[in-house]
Amino acid sequence: MLVEIYTDGAARGNPDGPGGFGCVLQVRDSAGNLHEKEISQGYVRTTNNRMELMAAIAGLEALNRPCQVRLYSDSQYLVNAFNQHWIDSWLKKGWKRGKNEPVKNVDLWQRLLKAKEPHQVTFIWVKGHDGHEMNERCDRLATEAADGENLIVDEGIAD
Repeated sequence: MLVEIYTDGAARGNPDGPGGFGCVLQVRDSAGNLHEKEISQGYVRTTNNRMELMAAIAGLEALNRPCQVRLYSDSQYLVNAFNQHWIDSWLKKGWKRGKNEPVKNVDLWQRLLKAKEPHQVTFIWVKGHDGHEMNERCDRLATEAADGENLIVDEGIAD
């Protein structure tokens, strides 16, 4: 079964937060009917990269059986980590980027690797705010999450 996941993180411009993330899952059943599930989380005081990772994790963790997944994100960082094999290099180097430069957000990268494990995932970059209907919808969901009352504080905030 093919599942398409569209993700987005919404930075709100305030360095102390809030920000939020959202995603939309689309599944077409054997009869050709389209089913959608929206996931929108409260706000997180964190970086935009962490929000993008959390949006991808939320989408993958929402799947209850192994699927073929196309994950669309406007985060080149997220997409390139897999498509350009950055993550393979980080794993080989013990979560280091250069000689001794640690990879940021290791907790979320590990969680994302675990979430994608049972699935065949293709990561596809969608340029943000270019009018792509689903990307705009995910941005709206993420913004609504950031503006909402449901507060989720990201434990991974570093000073």
